[in-house]
Parts: sequence; C-alpha cells; structure tokens
Amino acid sequence: MRIDNAQRDQLQQWQQELEQQYQRICQHNLSLDLTRGKPSADQLGLSDGLDGILNGDYRAPDGADTRNYGGLDGIAAARELGADVLQVPFDEVLAGGNSSLTLMYHAVLTGYLFGFAGNQPWKDMSAPKFLCPVPGYDRHFAICEQLGIAMETVPMTATGPDMDVLEQKIREDDQVIGLWCVPKFSNPTGVTYDADTVDRLAQLAKIANPGFRIFWDNAYAIHDLDHQVKLPNIREAALGNETADSVIQFASTSKVTHAGAGVAFVSASPANLASLKQQMSAMTIGPDKVNQLRHARLFPELTQLKEHMQKHAEILRPKFACVLEHLEKNFADSDLGEWESPKGGYFVSFNTRPDVASEVIRLSAEAGVKLTPAGATFPYGKDPENTNIRIAPSFPPLEELDTAMSVFVLCVKLASVRKALEAA
Repeated sequence: MRIDNAQRDQLQQWQQELEQQYQRICQHNLSLDLTRGKPSADQLGLSDGLDGILNGDYRAPDGADTRNYGGLDGIAAARELGADVLQVPFDEVLAGGNSSLTLMYHAVLTGYLFGFAGNQPWKDMSAPKFLCPVPGYDRHFAICEQLGIAMETVPMTATGPDMDVLEQKIREDDQVIGLWCVPKFSNPTGVTYDADTVDRLAQLAKIANPGFRIFWDNAYAIHDLDHQVKLPNIREAALGNETADSVIQFASTSKVTHAGAGVAFVSASPANLASLKQQMSAMTIGPDKVNQLRHARLFPELTQLKEHMQKHAEILRPKFACVLEHLEKNFADSDLGEWESPKGGYFVSFNTRPDVASEVIRLSAEAGVKLTPAGATFPYGKDPENTNIRIAPSFPPLEELDTAMSVFVLCVKLASVRKALEAA
C-alpha cells in the first residue's frame, strides 16, 4: 500500500496514541477469558433443580430401573426430549452420555473402521476426506486430524456453505466421504442455513461416494436470542430426495442444563443407527440413565424446555449486545473489521484486515485478555488470510466482558495501524 507523507504522519501519530493507551491497559494486570463458548455460572444455575429432582424415585415412565445396566438406546423419555430438540421421530433417536462430541467421534470412527450400512470402510479408500465449511468448529477438525482424514475447506456464505463449490468438489472427487455442518447459528459465524441450501445438501448423496455422510451438528437448535429462527428440517429434505442414509444428526443439553453433566443425542436412519449401535455395544452396556431421567423430569414437555431457553436468552442477550455495541462504535465507519450480528448461538465471528488476526490475539493476551488462537476456526489451525477471530461472550460477567471488548477493539486498531505502516 502506497501512502504519501501526510498519510504516514497521520498513521504514526495515531499509532503513538494507541501505543500509549495500550501500555496503560497492560498496567492493569487483567485476566479475562473469551476463548470458549462456556455457559456462565448464572446460566448453569438455571438447572440446579436437577439436584434432588428424582427424590429417590429412579423408575423411568416405562418402569425401567435407571440405576441398573442395559438400555443402549437410552431411556424413552430422554429420547423423546432429543426428538423434540432435533424435530425427528422418537424411534430414530439414541440418547447417550454428556457429550455430543463423543457421539460424533464414535460416528466418524464407525465410518472409518467399519463403514455405514454395508458401505466400504473409509480406511480402505485411497484418500478419504471431509469437506469443512470455514470458518468452522475446531473440535470437528480435531476429530478428522486425529484419525488422519484429510480436510478441504468450503467458504461459508450468509445462507450456509457455498453450495456451488461444495457440489463441484464432490463431483470431482469420489474420495469425499464426509461433511461437517453446524446448520443453525453456525459456529462461529451465526449463520442459519436457508431452505435452498438444506435441500441441496440433501441431494448430495446422489452425486457422492455411497459411503458419504453429512455430520449435522445441531448444537444450537434451541439457542435463539430473540425470535425463533426457523431451520429447514434436513431429515424431511433427505426423505424427499430418497437420501435418508446420508445424514447423521447430533445435539445435546450441554448448553441447556449443566455443561459437564448433560445428555447427548444422535439421530439417524435405521440403517445408520444399526451401524452405530453395533460398534457401541462393544464399548458400553448403556449410558447414564439416572442423569437422563433427571433431565426428563426437568423437561417433561417441550413447553418447559422452551421456557427454560428463554431464561438463557435473557442472560445472553445483553452480552451479545455488549460485543456488537463495541464493534459498531469502533469499526462501523472503517475497514478495520467485519463481523456478523448473530440471532442466537454462542459466538460472534470477526474478520480483521488480512494478516492481522494473530497479532490482535497476541496483543490481547499480553494485555490480559485471552482469545481463541488465530486459525482455530480452520482445519489444521491455518487461516490462509489470517483474518478470523472467534469471540465467545457467554462466560464472563457483563462488566468483565465490557472491559475485555475495550481491550479487543484497541488491539485491533493497534495491530492494524502497525501492519499498515509496515506495508507502506
């Protein structure tokens, strides 16, 4: 970038002012954390009624003693809860332990080692790979990386993955066997897939390897901040396209009740569930059915679940407003950053100028504000343009979040002006 002497002088003066502000902040010895989308203590407290809710009655509605072995599918009442969250039939839901990530790992491992529904195990292919919309969820990428499954990126748009790019990659490469999706309030962009995107996703199996599966991580299915955002039903779209076996859905109560003691769900076609359960039966005799019963008692009907999520939204809404207010105030009239204004979920995605994100994160850390590492929202931790930063506002108290965002916007400005002078 070529600038004249007047512009250089102006940038240098601005840098000097920013450096002074930054040094003053560093003297405060802050210790603030915006790294992960964890529920706050106030959110976790909404579910403290789980303690003692059974009152010595461990019988499920069907009479099963939840303290004992068995029940690989989970108790019926918990499966009904999962069916409500994912909007699928009860008999296509398995309720597991506390982590949907565990179920996702198990599902990928099943495909890799054994294949689904009689299809070829992915390990027997020459170069199996997953397609990954970016920016995306780092823990999805970690599963593939640990198993040695290659990953290729697909750009995210305002309506979901770029379907033209995605379809082309599948047509040109029969080694594509998986696709990661966070379809509602996508992590981290907050995008919800539209009807056309969902329908085109449901048709992918017609042009893909027979073993191809969409991993539909609907983690934020019920995490609306204001009015409910409608996500088209992928199961119905797949049934309409005769591709029901191509989709495996996941959800959990990890950000609904107690994050470390929730219930996870997987929903799939009968053929896919049979494949998952065949391998699962060698791993476990059954999940924690006592905890599943606790959740079923807390949410006996969908009405109670919706009321509970409204309380979450009341806690989260001012935190998202705080983040967006800082971004609007500091960058609305500049090109120093771009961001999404999500209507739900747990994150705000912010893009700096090219090759600036890692410096923003370094400066923030030195000032006492921890952020998710640069590149975390891309496979292998490599953001090719070094622009994306995931902001997680849920965990800190509002006052601390306000302070952290003041530091963040200052670091964006300082890193940007340093980069501009370096390039001049």
